[in-house]
Amino acid sequence: MEQHVAAEHLEVIRTLMERSALYRRTLAPIMLCAGAVGCAAALGGVALGIDGVRWFCAWWLGAALVAIAGAFVIARRQAMQDGEPIWSPPALRVTQALVPPLAAGLLFSLALVAFAPAGLRWPFVLGNAMFYGCAVHAAGFFMPRGMKLFAWLIIACAGVLLFVRPGLAPGMGARLDHALMGGIFGLAHLSYGVYLYVTGPRKTTA
Repeated sequence: MEQHVAAEHLEVIRTLMERSALYRRTLAPIMLCAGAVGCAAALGGVALGIDGVRWFCAWWLGAALVAIAGAFVIARRQAMQDGEPIWSPPALRVTQALVPPLAAGLLFSLALVAFAPAGLRWPFVLGNAMFYGCAVHAAGFFMPRGMKLFAWLIIACAGVLLFVRPGLAPGMGARLDHALMGGIFGLAHLSYGVYLYVTGPRKTTA
């Protein structure tokens, strides 16, 4: 039984290595999609004047659902084009790595919605950024090497801001927190998506 499990693990690792270029090609539009949703949510939150903690959290959790749905559609379309099942063993491994930190971030967010004082939005921003960075780093073991570096950049930025944000521009209020969310979940993802697209392998024509 243990030999069977070990052989299955080796097969998944071999598949991931063989398809690294394919996953990189799929990751670029997913990052661009997530970045576009993040930027749009930040601009929309400022324009609509979303300020209260509960509305702020609900707004950004909704944006996260939209980004996840977009990522799923892109991955499914890529799998169909390549004639592969969407829930292949490698895809399941990546999902299993992502779920625990993301679930922890969701529970953290719900606790803030229930108990956080009015106006205290930045723990939601930076807490979720760190949970998300951990999720991306966990998935990075099955994806291009740059994903781990991207995850560490998010964690490092969120870690620094944990000590800096409480004293930053108190008068800006929710606008600053929307800007931080847009920077972390919007511009950072757009930048990485553009990098993946520009540096990715190109198809050659005969």
